[in-house]
Amino acid sequence: MTAWFVIVIPLLIMGFALFMERVETRLRNVAVQESEVEEFLEQARPDEVRELYGHGISRALDLFRLRRRGGRSRLRGGRVRG
Repeated sequence: MTAWFVIVIPLLIMGFALFMERVETRLRNVAVQESEVEEFLEQARPDEVRELYGHGISRALDLFRLRRRGGRSRLRGGRVRG
């Protein structure tokens, strides 16, 4: 019985550490600057707010950045339209 604990506990700890590393990597990539969020909330158009509600902040900010740069203005159905 003790031998199982000696084998299983380190494996569980290593598995947990690998899992947390993946979570941390995803969080690091998703991180958004506070100033970007404030600017978005002050200047967002209704279609950008719908993207925020439907698909999250990263997609809404992408649409917002496109509009600010003077690029394509709409994102519908996963395609960018001009």
